[in-house]
Amino acid sequence: MPESYTANDLLNAIASASKTLSERKDEINRLNVFPVPDGDTGTNMSLTLETVVENLAHLPIGAGSAEIRKAITTGALMGARGNSGVITSQILRGLCEGSVGYDALSTESIDSAFSHAVEVAFQAVRKPVEGTILTVLRDSAAAAKHARKKKFSVDEALEAVVTGAYASVQRTPELLPVLKENGVVDAGGYGLAIFLDGVVAALTGKEGPLGDELAFARSTMPKVEIEQVNDWEGSAFRYCTEFLVHSDTVDEEAAKDFLTTGGDCDLMVGMHPNFKVHVHTNRPDEVLGWFLNHDSQISEVHIHNMQLQSAARSEGLAADEQTARKPLGFVAVAAGEGNAKILKSLGVDVVVSGGQTMNPSTKDLLDAANEVNADAVIIMPNNKNIIMAAQSACGLSEKPCAVVSTTSVPQAFSALFGFDEEAGLDENVEAMTEAYADVRTGEVTHAIKDSKDAHDNPIKDGDVIGIADGAIESVGTDVSDVVMDLLAHMDAADADTCTILAGEDFDDAAFDALVERIESAFDDLEIDAHRGEQPLYPVVLSVE
Repeated sequence: MPESYTANDLLNAIASASKTLSERKDEINRLNVFPVPDGDTGTNMSLTLETVVENLAHLPIGAGSAEIRKAITTGALMGARGNSGVITSQILRGLCEGSVGYDALSTESIDSAFSHAVEVAFQAVRKPVEGTILTVLRDSAAAAKHARKKKFSVDEALEAVVTGAYASVQRTPELLPVLKENGVVDAGGYGLAIFLDGVVAALTGKEGPLGDELAFARSTMPKVEIEQVNDWEGSAFRYCTEFLVHSDTVDEEAAKDFLTTGGDCDLMVGMHPNFKVHVHTNRPDEVLGWFLNHDSQISEVHIHNMQLQSAARSEGLAADEQTARKPLGFVAVAAGEGNAKILKSLGVDVVVSGGQTMNPSTKDLLDAANEVNADAVIIMPNNKNIIMAAQSACGLSEKPCAVVSTTSVPQAFSALFGFDEEAGLDENVEAMTEAYADVRTGEVTHAIKDSKDAHDNPIKDGDVIGIADGAIESVGTDVSDVVMDLLAHMDAADADTCTILAGEDFDDAAFDALVERIESAFDDLEIDAHRGEQPLYPVVLSVE
């Protein structure tokens, strides 16, 4: 007889697997091929799944399968960070869509879910590469299909999927040469295998009795959404009072009758043991006191003076009216206060903090685009690992939105010089893309593990390394020496300008000395030096 798992079993299994992935994220990060401190595949996947768990934790008790699937897909997409997070979100979306029509977990539903996940995930990547997370997903789906044909039990099918995933991970170096050269397996594929293993282990009880992994997240109590009444005018009362009530015995009708006596716009929604109360009153203390005196606990108390809110809102509206809405605005991603200031001086409306060490999520970029007071928005991700999240944000945006696929902050500087305020969205995307096309970017940082550079030379943990457009071209022990060597590799002698940004740990004296050294070595090169204050990268530079 096939095993039977409830929806709550599955939710707890997802939460448990997310926790396992988070605990092992550093292990996954270390598999990234480049020895730079932004190897964050594990971090991005774990953050994406943590958003899923947060969404699931706030589902109402007894939520249906459609609600659960929506919480998973929405949480995954809005929390997606970096390429690995975006692809993970699409895998989860495919698994959810592929399970529609099945009332219980079965070998048939497992096969359907994984088969559809392969379709969705591969469609999301323009040029799929073998030996990556996509290969591991496809091999896992093949294992699920085999289990269905052989009429495996549910547990046997789940174990087959996990076994197939790990076997596929082991094969990734044979499919992707760069992995074999560096002696690692694919980080994203390994992360997926760990997640699947965590889900199956929790479901089948391999780790012992299941605990409620969602309990902590639920401790904040799901909040009932209540439409906010923003207009103070028309109410005879001053304080908008909201709070959660926790009680197994409170008389709901008596409470509602009481609320009408001391205020207006009163609402009490929910059911035992959790309610949400909203009321306009002049005596919030008496309202709270009534519930405390009727065998109730309260939490999440919010009291707002509507008179002051109304005045502040009026001032804000007046200020908004003075700020004319623009035809086209900009969002850019950058790490470092100096970089953010430069971008804003060049016309960027919202700078999202992030980049090499922290990839903003789809939701972060979407919120930033919505914040811009413009009819259309261009997003500059300034990092190759953020491009997919930016594209996802554009796909979700209600206003026209497009991506200029910059992979560094210096490229964004040049792209902004190509902006034409008389042109439309599409024309500016094309012009700005052309404007940064000839920009070559260099980055200097410290290696965090032994490796090899682009020419097969050894790199030791702690070495200073210079990266030119994604390839490690220089290795040394001194930042200034590596910068000079990197400029030679970037053909700086044939360039016209060099933009150089100092990191937060590169002091002014060392920076000034470096600039002087570059000026002495390249007589015809115009130097544009600034403090970018980016973390972990003492120097970021570009030539064009």
